Amino acid sequence: MAPQTPKQTVAAENRKARFHYEIIDTLEAGIVLTGTEVKSLRGGKATIAESYATEEGGEMWLINSFVPEYLQANRFNHEPKRRRKLLVHKTQLNRLAGAVQRDGMTLVPLKLYFNEQGRAKLELAVARGKNAPDKRETMKERDWNRQKQRVMKEGSRGD
Repeated sequence: MAPQTPKQTVAAENRKARFHYEIIDTLEAGIVLTGTEVKSLRGGKATIAESYATEEGGEMWLINSFVPEYLQANRFNHEPKRRRKLLVHKTQLNRLAGAVQRDGMTLVPLKLYFNEQGRAKLELAVARGKNAPDKRETMKERDWNRQKQRVMKEGSRGD
């Protein structure tokens, strides 16, 4: 996972992805956007929670992501739910497509952000869907970690 730096601004995050999927591998991909999409993303109202990536015709595409229209763009606006092309190297594309076809993995976007140079990037994960027992185990682990933090915090205050 890419470390959060002060110069990195997150435009959209898929917080439920780590609950619904077991993350196997992550990679950073560029994304092709129009000017109004970039302006709208800087406002931080985009949604990637229901989106996924797929390989079609030797290219990687982000499907079902929502970038709201930029209000000041008038007739030059973009379509909010259009397919967006992802920029990955050919070797990465072949590896990801192979994982999806052979192993039944899914390509899930985790985070859409602007890097230090101001370019829009997408953190993409190769993931396997969790079943109900795995999700319950994740919830138990999260609750246990919260309880541990509370106990540690109370213990440090008592001294």
